Amino acid sequence: MSNLFGTDGIRGRVSLDECDDEGALQRIVDERLLTPQLMKLLGEALGRCLPEDGEGSQVVIGWDDRPHNATLAAWLTLGFHASNCHVIHVGCVSTPMLHYGVLETESRLGCMITASHNPVDDSGIKVFDAYGRKSMPAYELLVSETAYSLAQEDREIDDVDRQAWMNPDDEHVVDHPQWLEKRLGLLEPLFSSDLSSFKGLLLDSSKGHAAHWLATWLQQQGLSIEEVSQAASAMNDGCGAGELSPGQTWMWEELSNSGHLLIESLTSQGVGNLLGAALDGDGDRCLLVRETNDGVEVVDGDDIADAVLRACPSDWKVAASIESNLKLLSSIEANSGMQGFETAVGDRWLSYALAPHLPTQSQQPLLFGIEDSGHIVLPSPSPSEPNRWSLVGDGAMTLLLALLAFQKAGTDSMQKGWKKRLSVKNPNRWMWNGRNELADTVESMVRTHFELAGNVVEWQRMGLEGESNLMLIRCQFNGMDVSFGLRNSGTQEKTSISLRFSEPDPGFDAMLLMRSVQNLLLRTFNPVAH
Repeated sequence: MSNLFGTDGIRGRVSLDECDDEGALQRIVDERLLTPQLMKLLGEALGRCLPEDGEGSQVVIGWDDRPHNATLAAWLTLGFHASNCHVIHVGCVSTPMLHYGVLETESRLGCMITASHNPVDDSGIKVFDAYGRKSMPAYELLVSETAYSLAQEDREIDDVDRQAWMNPDDEHVVDHPQWLEKRLGLLEPLFSSDLSSFKGLLLDSSKGHAAHWLATWLQQQGLSIEEVSQAASAMNDGCGAGELSPGQTWMWEELSNSGHLLIESLTSQGVGNLLGAALDGDGDRCLLVRETNDGVEVVDGDDIADAVLRACPSDWKVAASIESNLKLLSSIEANSGMQGFETAVGDRWLSYALAPHLPTQSQQPLLFGIEDSGHIVLPSPSPSEPNRWSLVGDGAMTLLLALLAFQKAGTDSMQKGWKKRLSVKNPNRWMWNGRNELADTVESMVRTHFELAGNVVEWQRMGLEGESNLMLIRCQFNGMDVSFGLRNSGTQEKTSISLRFSEPDPGFDAMLLMRSVQNLLLRTFNPVAH
């Protein structure tokens, strides 16, 4: 039996071919194909495994604007009804709107049908509990086990019930602009700034839900901003945050051949100016673009976090994933008033680290979580309880936070450490588990490279909660903080290699080390080809 969930829910290419329950499970595991029958099975399993938090059996379902998501939502609704749940639809929304919908309706569970930044032919599901928190591995394993168990049972639904049960019991409308206005009013006093100074910004909402309204709403707040992703052929196709990488740069003469709608639309406004912003397909993260001396660069989650801390130097509590910049983390640790927490990859782990620190107060809590991919997790007020807070990643809110912070702190680039990532794409990645002989070989290779290049002390090999196959190595190299990580991706068939130094110059050919590890994995995963 396989856990059906990855780093952020379940994702796969949509196939509408008919199959039974066992076939649906086999297709998602072996072929990465997501079928209506799987959605029905997941609805039944989730309905029988409602989270401990909350009361009743009411669930909320939303979806983004992918070709077959309305069909998948109907089959998921059918499954929930087969488990005697009361189903509310919030319709075509962004992922943060689903979060808000769970809180507004006081439901036990929420499901967002999306594949985030994946190609438009993919879809998937993200699961939220009564507090709007994303599902955790133990719960996902229980749901997976239940789905496999149900697949062995004979459970027929007659045609009349099938058609009726595909319809929701109720519908609910989430007013995203209203949430933004409320949250913006809480954040503005922290920065003593507003949004009106930013002129000529381009917005790329990845042709997702935000493309229909966000630019217009921002214009009403005083920004000069224009949406560009409506010209894309499909969601996430040459547009959006999913097609950009943290730290990515272009020379001016390269913009027209970038293959990215936002980048190709940019014009010069002066070095240091923010030129554009990009959300991903389901609207839960945001990256920006800034002008440099000879072109443009991506402003990532680390840059936004740095601007927040410079604009509002206070006793922040900050959670950061293992892919965030070590220079930023070192700065947080050096500030006696701040607390930093390093987490596994995935915004749910940011929320998990911050949740114990949510206060009971009416003022905006001084805590946030960051991933360099543009996921910024922030406290959001409860719709019904004045001193209660939840945690959510909202790309539109991240954009507002970034603009407030950069307006106050200035748009200078942060002082960054050295950070690179490589990957090995291969389905044989199961050969890596972070603890076996291959892991020992990689550790030995990495240590040898470091010791040949300089002084190595405080060597530690460890893992992190939420990363079952992660091998994380930390050490001091020539006085610098160093982190080497190797893990299987939870969303794609690849193994990721990351190397970080707290200073911008490692002092030796660090890419040679990374390529050596990459080649070792390639030879191991594909022995015949090599």
